[in-house]
Amino acid sequence: MDRAILHIDMNAFFASVEQQANPDLQGKPVAVVGSGHRTVITTASYEARRFGVKTGMAIWEGRRACPELIIIVGDNKKYTHASRQIIGMMRQYTPLVEVFSIDEAFLDVTHSRALFGSAETIAHQLKARIRQELGLTCSVGIAPNKLLAKLASDMQKPDGLTVIAPDQIKAVLESVTIGDLCGIGKKLERRLNLLGIKSCGQLGRFPEELLSRKFGIIGPRLREMGQGIDDSPVLATEGDEQVKSVGHSMTLHKDIDTRQDILRYLLQLAEMVGRRARRYGVSGKTVSIYIRFADFFTNIQKQITLDSYINLSNDIYRSAVRLLDSMELSQPVRLLGVCLSNLEYQEQQPSLFAEERRKEQLTRAMDAVNDRFGDFKLTFGSMLNTEEKGSHVISPAWRPEGIRSVVVT
Repeated sequence: MDRAILHIDMNAFFASVEQQANPDLQGKPVAVVGSGHRTVITTASYEARRFGVKTGMAIWEGRRACPELIIIVGDNKKYTHASRQIIGMMRQYTPLVEVFSIDEAFLDVTHSRALFGSAETIAHQLKARIRQELGLTCSVGIAPNKLLAKLASDMQKPDGLTVIAPDQIKAVLESVTIGDLCGIGKKLERRLNLLGIKSCGQLGRFPEELLSRKFGIIGPRLREMGQGIDDSPVLATEGDEQVKSVGHSMTLHKDIDTRQDILRYLLQLAEMVGRRARRYGVSGKTVSIYIRFADFFTNIQKQITLDSYINLSNDIYRSAVRLLDSMELSQPVRLLGVCLSNLEYQEQQPSLFAEERRKEQLTRAMDAVNDRFGDFKLTFGSMLNTEEKGSHVISPAWRPEGIRSVVVT
């Protein structure tokens, strides 16, 4: 039996949520930005995109392209609420829902067809429900695997539905450029272009030994991608019943390869994780870090289990540094993640040691200031040279529940 995989991608999600929340914004060019003064556009409405406003533009660039552009400061709580509602609808059709980011998810409906009809029927029903209940549109891709479903959802935007049937895969891949495949970024695309590889079909026919010689262990995987092969399962994302891990990941706007730069981002992530853990009233014994390299395929993950429970950001950071120093970084880094797990709900008890009490009091004071005035208004001195603060950019890879699974296929 061929698998039936849906990829659902919400259209201009943040901007669309804002337009639904405020009817005066409907039909107008809207851009959503982070809360800092040095920030970029994270999402633009389709009305704004017609003027050339794009994700990643500075605000002044967006206004130059569209003088009537309306700037909205993003509200993560609002987007999280909408995302949870959408995910809840998805789970009524299948328990196999993998939340890929706040505005997209994979669904395995292979065994749901006996109850609800074809994959296309399920997709149409979900699109109709999301539009009717939330006033939002989405694009859906249907295919035998996640790679092709993601490719299909990008083919018709906004509000599209595209099916890649098993007997259509070869023809579709002949007409699709390699840059359209999820996981092949600009740098990798340029390297493949130098080998004369432009289309997915060409990539699928290229000799595997030559790809391995040029790209190492990812060579065979690249060839499989060109052939539309992807056996990775849809991994059900856990629900909200209980916090089992607290984590954050960050996709960087450029590759980094120096230890100093990596440490700055690790410190920022550790502070974000620690602050959320303290908000939930949990401490954890296991710290893990996840690194995805610039080729988007190679990744490594390591974890350490401590003797005692921690939730102070400095303690999480020190553990993350130990893990980093035990890793061999073979290429520049594109994504970093820090996660605290093996959790325990604990009542806050003052430490017996004066220095520890001072650190706890300082941390509580920093949390109070940041909760009131925004993330990273108070932060550690070694982070001051980092251009990007967490509140300035709403990461497209941000998940409503933090990192649930840091193993990325």
